[in-house]
Amino acid sequence: MSPFKVQQLRDCTPGCQSGIVHFNHAGASLPSQATLDAIIDQLQREARDGPMEAGEHGAVLVEKARRAAAQLLNAPAASIAFTSSGSTAWSLAFQALGAWQPGDRILVGRHEWGGNLASMQLAVQAGARVEVIPCDESGAVCPLALEAMIDGNVKLIDLTWLPANGGLINPAQAIGEVARRHGIAYFIDAGQAVGQVPVDVQALGCDVLKSAGRKHLRGPRGTALLYVRADFLEHLNPAQRDVFSAPWSAEGFDLRSDARRFETSEVSYALLAGLGNALQEANRLGVARTWERVSQTSARIREALRQTPGITLHDLGVAQSGLIAFNLAGWDAFELKRRLGLQRINIGANGVAYTPLDMQARGLASIARISVSPLNTDDDVERLMAALRALRD
Repeated sequence: MSPFKVQQLRDCTPGCQSGIVHFNHAGASLPSQATLDAIIDQLQREARDGPMEAGEHGAVLVEKARRAAAQLLNAPAASIAFTSSGSTAWSLAFQALGAWQPGDRILVGRHEWGGNLASMQLAVQAGARVEVIPCDESGAVCPLALEAMIDGNVKLIDLTWLPANGGLINPAQAIGEVARRHGIAYFIDAGQAVGQVPVDVQALGCDVLKSAGRKHLRGPRGTALLYVRADFLEHLNPAQRDVFSAPWSAEGFDLRSDARRFETSEVSYALLAGLGNALQEANRLGVARTWERVSQTSARIREALRQTPGITLHDLGVAQSGLIAFNLAGWDAFELKRRLGLQRINIGANGVAYTPLDMQARGLASIARISVSPLNTDDDVERLMAALRALRD
């Protein structure tokens, strides 16, 4: 991505004009002015015409957003649903799998998102077991080890593709090939992937995939997307229903035959208008170009961190994402985040609860996290590194 294009993106992003250096895009990225305008326009329409009366226009915007999400994921529009958060999307799909039985097995990567593990406790209470797929020598989930674990009791394979606590990129497509070969349900948590790396659900072979809108998509908080493979819908019976997800017919209330069975009649059209604009921007820019820029910037930051005494990198894997996990000697990760924030430099910090299995396995109590976007410049990197060196001294 050329410096000119990067500057164009920054010029259209209010957060880049504020003097803040933002390296917390994996927490929530900076929306464009056009995304803000889309939200505000729908809110003004509701105030002017009446909130319910403006719903007709809002519904049109939602369908535009659905088509944009489908384009981004290489999926049919009918396979896309919108929810209020990534955790909600994942939990709704998981609960819709139905009753769990003693002896059922759920296989997860060591880097599984804590919220997903929390949702699995309903299955555990019913007698199911959550088991961890071994890692390979790089720290990634090992497809060969997964193959050796498969038996008739495995009901679900779940993978957090790009973990929250570092730069690992798990082999999602290879895991999908194992799942498809054995006819086992396959869920992907793509919360840190969508908008950062190219995502093709057909190639991944997943049955369910979810992502939040606020992260690398640069959409508003309170939005998320859920992909459900068309042929897999018949296996999902959502517990949450209303007159939208299960509309009335002559035979009674029938679940929709597409992914909208996971939506409800009460939504924020304003937030989904913003998400729709963010999705369209991601498609226009091209995720391949985004990924190229993120890779270049994150590689530069990693090298600078390696050369800085007192800093320990905690990333795993061979190919790495734009999430950079590290610690600075003598500093608690959360206090480091706070001190950098006082200098108007935003980073993230994760505790054990975010990725408990991996953090405990590696003996990590917390990590500081830098997460990169095409919005970040060389000047941002220099300012961040200067601040870290000053705190070290």
